[in-house]
Amino acid sequence: MAVSVQNFIKLANFYNQMMKIMSAICVQKGGVAIEKYVGRFFAADTLEYVVEYGERLIKTNKDVPDDVKRVIEMFKQQFEKVRSLTTPSEKPIYEMTLEEFEKIMNI
Repeated sequence: MAVSVQNFIKLANFYNQMMKIMSAICVQKGGVAIEKYVGRFFAADTLEYVVEYGERLIKTNKDVPDDVKRVIEMFKQQFEKVRSLTTPSEKPIYEMTLEEFEKIMNI
């Protein structure tokens, strides 16, 4: 995927739509808190990708509009709140602490 403003907007729209659907599912299942929803890990990983894409966009393109930069900054702030939910890609299960394992397994 070429790094472009249009592709970033598509990713941002995908993430926003996904979060709307997850919120609706949580409501439909009786008011499950989004923090307890099993899909929260996927949402955090997706947000991480959107933020990384936005940072690459700013680095490679000098003419990124200010409103797009503000959206990227907003996503960065959201990501800082859920950073602990991202999938640990460099730590095998046998090296995790019990707390890390329980968090990953939603126990």
